Amino acid sequence: MTEKTIPLLPCHEIQPVVDFYTALGFETTYLQKAPYAYAVVRRGPVELQFFAMKGYEPSQSYSGCYVLTDDVDGLHSAFRAGLKAAYGRIPSRGLPRIGPLKDMSYGVRQFLMTDPGGNSIRVGQPISDDPSMRPVPKEPFARALHLADLFADSKEDLAGAARLIDRVLPPEHGHAPPPGGPAPTPVQHVRLLVLRADLAARLGDAPLAAELAARAAALPLGGQDRAAAADSLSRLAELTEPAP
Repeated sequence: MTEKTIPLLPCHEIQPVVDFYTALGFETTYLQKAPYAYAVVRRGPVELQFFAMKGYEPSQSYSGCYVLTDDVDGLHSAFRAGLKAAYGRIPSRGLPRIGPLKDMSYGVRQFLMTDPGGNSIRVGQPISDDPSMRPVPKEPFARALHLADLFADSKEDLAGAARLIDRVLPPEHGHAPPPGGPAPTPVQHVRLLVLRADLAARLGDAPLAAELAARAAALPLGGQDRAAAADSLSRLAELTEPAP
């Protein structure tokens, strides 16, 4: 016997949701307008179904699903390219939006995206046989990065993630620590600055995002450190590229 689970997700209007998934490379296999709006989209083995609700507020949505893949980097790249072609930019805040790709502390490499209906779609690839949450580090900078990643790209509490980083970065967001005080490693320093810049951009504070990104770009990294900070450097390149 074979079973299959298909998420049924709410939205305010069907067409913007269909357009969004079309940009991601999904095929619309069913579209109904009456007696109520309903749509089915499919991309390979992934199928999602949507229904419209009167009075539904996408910004207040708690709906979502998790998609597991064996090529999360490829999907992230393809989805970003499709969104840029459809919207003229890669939306990182508001609705719809797509987040950065990163390794999470529970053994999954993932990214989050939210469709026009407010549904959070998590796309991940296991990178460990142990799916349990890793212990929270005691070292202050590693602890801040661990928790801020969870707040930003699992809980989706951007303001909470920003506060966690602000507690360990100097007030000037990236200047050298006071004499004798603890200092992050070069990789930690870049990751903290880039994540805080990313959060500022996603929260709509473009000047702060630009300032932090510039400071991160100015930090010297050796070859091994650059490899360890690859995801952060990729996000940094996006934050510093000229607007279209």
